[in-house]
Amino acid sequence: MNTLTSFFSYLNTLRKGEEGQTMAEYGVVLAVIAIGVVAALLTLSGAISDAINRVVGFL
Repeated sequence: MNTLTSFFSYLNTLRKGEEGQTMAEYGVVLAVIAIGVVAALLTLSGAISDAINRVVGFL
């Protein structure tokens, strides 16, 4: 009976663990940041290209 109680206690501890949830939240935040960076680069790509071409023109 003690072994069965220990097993259920172990399962309950695993169920209450938040490590997996925390990693999932970090993954979501990282994905949102990555999407934001890509969107900003796509939006500014013309301006960045023009600025680089002006610098090359001065050289």
